[in-house]
Amino acid sequence: MTNKFLLLAFAFLVAFYISSNQKFAPSKQTKPYLTSIPTPTHKPGEIFVARVIDGDTIILSNGQRVRYIGINTPELSDDRKKVECFAVDALMANRSLIEWKVVRMEKDVSEVDKYGRLLRYVYIANPSYVASKSGEMKEIFVNDYLVKYGFAQAATYPPDVKYHKIFLASQKEAKSKELGLWKNCKKK
Repeated sequence: MTNKFLLLAFAFLVAFYISSNQKFAPSKQTKPYLTSIPTPTHKPGEIFVARVIDGDTIILSNGQRVRYIGINTPELSDDRKKVECFAVDALMANRSLIEWKVVRMEKDVSEVDKYGRLLRYVYIANPSYVASKSGEMKEIFVNDYLVKYGFAQAATYPPDVKYHKIFLASQKEAKSKELGLWKNCKKK
C-alpha cells in the first residue's frame, strides 16, 4: 500500500513539474476565448438593426435612431403617464421581426422628425418567401405588418403620406378582426 501511494505521489509531482515548466503556446487548433462578432453582410441600401427601442422606434448599427412613418404604437414610458396598454406586446412584435437583422428603409418626404430621428418605412426579407409561390411577398413591410396585426395604429402626419391608405385599410381589418390592441385595449 505504501509503495502504491509513493508511486502515485511521485507520478503526480512529475506531472506537476513538467506542466509548470512549460509555457503555454496556443496550438493551431486553439481558438481565442473572445472572438469578434461577425459583421453582417448586406446589399447597398440595407442596414443592420442593433436595437429595438419600442414598437415604432429602432437604433441602427451606425447609431442612428429611426421612427417608423405612418404608424403609432402604445408608449412604453412617458413622464406624464404609465405604460400604455399593449406597449410591451408591440415592442416584442417589433423586436422579433427585426432586432439583430438587416433591413431596407424607404424615405418619404421628411428626413427627420423634431427629435432628430430618421423617418422611414422599414422592410425585412420574408423568411418564408419561396420564389415559386405566386402572390407571396418577398419582403415584409414592417410598418404595415404592425398595423395589420393590431400592434400599432395608423397615424398620418403630412407630408409623409405615401402609404397612409394602406395603413388605414390594415387598421380597419385589424379592428374588424379584433386583433392585438383592438381586442385587449378596449375602453371600458
